[in-house]
Amino acid sequence: MIPDADKDTWLSELRKRLLCWFQMNKRELPWRTKYSPYEIWISEIMLQQTQVKTVLPYYLRWMERFEDVRSVAAASDDELLRYWEGLGYYSRVGNLHKTAKILVDKFDGNFPREYPQILNLPGIGPYTAGAIMSLAFNENLPIIDGNIQRLFARLFNVSTPVKGTENQKFMWEKAAQLIPAGEARNFNQGLMELGALVCTPKNPICRECPLIEFCESFKFNVVNQRPVPSERKKIKQIEAAVGVLVEKRRIFIQKRPENGLMARLWEFPGGKLEAEERPEDALVREFLEELGLHVSCLDKITTIRHAYTDFRVTLHAFSCRLLKPCHKPLLRAASEARWVTREQLDEFAFPAANRRLIRILAERSQFFEND
Repeated sequence: MIPDADKDTWLSELRKRLLCWFQMNKRELPWRTKYSPYEIWISEIMLQQTQVKTVLPYYLRWMERFEDVRSVAAASDDELLRYWEGLGYYSRVGNLHKTAKILVDKFDGNFPREYPQILNLPGIGPYTAGAIMSLAFNENLPIIDGNIQRLFARLFNVSTPVKGTENQKFMWEKAAQLIPAGEARNFNQGLMELGALVCTPKNPICRECPLIEFCESFKFNVVNQRPVPSERKKIKQIEAAVGVLVEKRRIFIQKRPENGLMARLWEFPGGKLEAEERPEDALVREFLEELGLHVSCLDKITTIRHAYTDFRVTLHAFSCRLLKPCHKPLLRAASEARWVTREQLDEFAFPAANRRLIRILAERSQFFEND
């Protein structure tokens, strides 16, 4: 809690120390060069649930191809997904596309400077709207990301799960109260940077923290017990089989539906194993049920294990062939299907496990010569 006695002095000193620390320790990041609303928007959407070091190469590649809002609006969904592939949370791409089109149609390709208008754009919540307003326009609006949430949980010794409604309200109120007028850009970035570099999830470097004298958790020696986590969700274990169907040196791929998990990404056909079902049998069944295609399994290519946020998948990959002449697939569980060359696979966005399979296939050129 901010002490009632000497409140102004407490606030002034905290702000001064954080701003000074940020000026001395801030990282050189590409979106901090011009602080353009477009660059802040893209960086913040990419940084959701993802660390800076992971985002940087994706961000640079994106900006090389999509230099402004208009270029995003004009791009195809498939191309945007391909440039996003690997970052996950693919619904963000659809919202980026929708927002870019709205900005072009209604705001001449620019971001409005009114918070309610930004908050009303697809895929933009209070955090992203606050980030655009404070970082791009230096308006006095608060933000709470994962780093600030952790920092505040320690600074104010929040002893209950941080994701709780009351704690979230408390943190947003404190974030708004702490901002020094005219310094929102540097102050908000300072909070995020302090959480990323010093007040880290594990082994925080408290002795290097400019706010150590203000930290209630440090005072009571409970830093490593904060933040208090919410109850963890049980990680699902999924076992699935996919088939690489090749005919005349072309590979059959299908596009996932518009909604749902990993929507609009391309994939090799297949599906989950049923209880006590062999991967080979599951694959034959899935081809018939979802596409109306009769196939047989040939060789097993590989088994891929991949961890996503909420589940772990074990993917059994097989080469397969048609048992009957190919007819137009029924597409009961896909929105589109194509026959493509091995080289064309790089033009489409795939889930991570499928992309790993593609890299394995690229090393086996003979696989495509013997169909």
